[in-house]
Amino acid sequence: MNDAAITALLETQRVIAVIGFSVKPERPSHYVTRHMHMAGYTVLPINPGHAGQPSGLDGIPVYASVQEAVRATGLSVGIVNVFRRSEEVESAVTEAIRAGAAAVWFQQGIVNDAEAARARAAGLSVVQDRCIKIEHLRLLNGRSFA
Repeated sequence: MNDAAITALLETQRVIAVIGFSVKPERPSHYVTRHMHMAGYTVLPINPGHAGQPSGLDGIPVYASVQEAVRATGLSVGIVNVFRRSEEVESAVTEAIRAGAAAVWFQQGIVNDAEAARARAAGLSVVQDRCIKIEHLRLLNGRSFA
């Protein structure tokens, strides 16, 4: 995706499900999610190993799956942000498709062209190998929507 398309995605999609979220504040999945939360996005931390635990983000719990988060909150997911190894993104793409997300975002270092093609074929926008926090800061100057 080009910068204009990523900017539009970040400006219009306000709910982000984060697959691979860690409750450990020092982990990238945690501090990237915290940044997006502090910028005014609604974040849904996803990690089946931590489901039901507090995320450390203003009382938001960790959910086992995107579908569980959608059922619990009644929200529609705009972006499914993926913190998984490239070879492990198939289930994340499946969850994004099932949730009716607008986009799937593979974090920096994550590239899977086959799964990106599957997501696109299902009508989702795809961002690969980019950090959502870095792109938010770069393209929107860290603008808060809160």
